[in-house]
Amino acid sequence: MTPQFAARPAGPGTYALAEGPVWDPARQRLLWVDIDGHAVHAGSLAAGVTPTGRWDFGATVGAVAVAADGSLLVAERETLTRVGPDGSRTHVARVLKEGHPGRLNDGAVDPAGRFLVGSLDPAGKSGTEVLVRLDDGGLTTIDDDLTLSNGLAWSPDGRTLYSIDTVPGVVWARDYEPLGERREAFRIADGHPDGMCADTDGNLWIAIWGGGRVECRTPEGRLLATVAVDAPHTSSVAFAGPDLDLLVVTTARQDGHSGSGRLFLARVNATGLLPPYWKGV
Repeated sequence: MTPQFAARPAGPGTYALAEGPVWDPARQRLLWVDIDGHAVHAGSLAAGVTPTGRWDFGATVGAVAVAADGSLLVAERETLTRVGPDGSRTHVARVLKEGHPGRLNDGAVDPAGRFLVGSLDPAGKSGTEVLVRLDDGGLTTIDDDLTLSNGLAWSPDGRTLYSIDTVPGVVWARDYEPLGERREAFRIADGHPDGMCADTDGNLWIAIWGGGRVECRTPEGRLLATVAVDAPHTSSVAFAGPDLDLLVVTTARQDGHSGSGRLFLARVNATGLLPPYWKGV
């Protein structure tokens, strides 16, 4: 029988579209974004998740990454912005053309400290959305045929990149160093795969948008466990805490359900990978 876990609310706070949780071990803080709330949030894991900071922006915020010195890299609607420890803001790169109908979405730092971020078409139909990597020399395009670029994760040895295109429900895999051909790892038919992270065993933890759950699957797609979440639109996941053994689940406040928009926590008998810091540019 597949193990089933239950997530508990991390606190009373709710967010329009919470996404992209990131653990910052040096400062023992959790970072996440509220995409439709146009903000990046920080919190401690004392008594659940206790908010400790907030950075507001003028439009959607798809993802956040953190550098070793505490600087943040923020994926705004079309561009990437560095927020220094003193709060100063510096333009880093433009990813999407001005006036692009979509926006930047999920992002993550690779094992070498480079930031990857994807875009989405709000109608879910374009098939021309991108997944790019911020390299020393600029932007490298990894994919340019997506509909809704989403969760990113790497195998424990860093050799395999997993990425999600939510609309078709595909989890892709490819050799990462150097970049290899994309191949379909598996599909999820019951709900839409959204944010994703990996554990130390190489298994993938995937938030199922519309399903009120997180699934743990092998890299080949075999279901190993589920986590029930009291909110239909689970959006992303990350392991956090000093021992990286606490699963953080973000949700969206889009359906009127009493738990929607909250952060949730779960113990799932697994440990996450140490999150790499963004190396900067």
